[in-house]
Amino acid sequence: MEQPLAPYSVCNLAAVNLAEMADKDTKTVNFEKLKQTVQTGVRMQDNVIDATPYFLEENKKQALGERRVGLGVMGMHDLLIYCETPYGTNEGNDLVDKVFETIATTAYRTSIEIAKEKGSFPFLIGNTEEETAALREAFIHTGYMKKMPEDIRQDILKYGIRNSHLLTVAPTGSTGTMVGVSTGLEPYFSFSYFRSGRLGKFIEVKADIVQEYLDRNPDADPENLPEWFVTAMDLAPEAHADTQCVIQRWVDSSISKTVNAPKGYTVNQVESVYQRLYNGGAKGGTVYVDGSRDSQVLTLKAEENTVGEQTELFTDQEKPKVVLMDTIQELGKTNVTIGSEVGDTCPVCREGSVEDIGGCNTCTSCGAQLKCGL
Repeated sequence: MEQPLAPYSVCNLAAVNLAEMADKDTKTVNFEKLKQTVQTGVRMQDNVIDATPYFLEENKKQALGERRVGLGVMGMHDLLIYCETPYGTNEGNDLVDKVFETIATTAYRTSIEIAKEKGSFPFLIGNTEEETAALREAFIHTGYMKKMPEDIRQDILKYGIRNSHLLTVAPTGSTGTMVGVSTGLEPYFSFSYFRSGRLGKFIEVKADIVQEYLDRNPDADPENLPEWFVTAMDLAPEAHADTQCVIQRWVDSSISKTVNAPKGYTVNQVESVYQRLYNGGAKGGTVYVDGSRDSQVLTLKAEENTVGEQTELFTDQEKPKVVLMDTIQELGKTNVTIGSEVGDTCPVCREGSVEDIGGCNTCTSCGAQLKCGL
């Protein structure tokens, strides 16, 4: 969960497209452009708080009281590729650290500037000057604020700050895909993969950044791309976790990040990744073992939308069947009632009868659970 919320808090998210922050000629980050974009983003999100029509008075009170925003990113992997820096390496993490330090410090300095103009978020204002000073003092001594530059901490004591929270990293799955860049802070799953749609069809997706690189480098071999074109499944799970922890230092809320693990990854190995995330300061994390579910949204091949052998818990004969359906009458053919109610003939095997077993209407022959009252 990238945005832990208080009761009745609202989620006000936006994302900086880091792909646009790259100087493709010098293969460096345009930090000045990044700062200007963050400044604009924070002011925009703060204005959204006042422009929003709130349907519940509790939401309005909480939103206007804390003025929480969550500025995140998309296109981080694109930025690293443009800078010819491999994701998940020490070099890559050093660059990511500088990028997110810039985002965090710029966001907080901008919020302080807005506080000078419009005042602090109300929950940081006490009934007396002494109470306000005490609240500000407590604010700058939170775990996150202790790591911030001293000028920011001292300015909060003097002027307050406009927003209680400023940063988060949401998945940006739809928006990042729409813009044509890597989503959130994830590396590309692959530079050519299949995405499962709502209709069950597979859509082949090819990353634009590869063709862009080939256009700029006509002598390059498309089958042997440089090392900075690393993919999510190329990275060790530990590399995913370490990158998340580097970023977490500069994010005051939480982060949406998937640690991709290969097929066959054991429970103990998964546990070790979560321990690594915890020790590294991450507020949360997700470990996904490839092929661990019956179907998955992203696969390298269209026919891979099946469960790997090591994740099968039952044979085909042993798998429990769950069917939710209304009663079906085969009118004109038989007097037998085929349906999900007690006493009906099972609509799955057409042989057993439906009985109440353990609170569920269950077929006595094939074991299909047709209707549960739990």
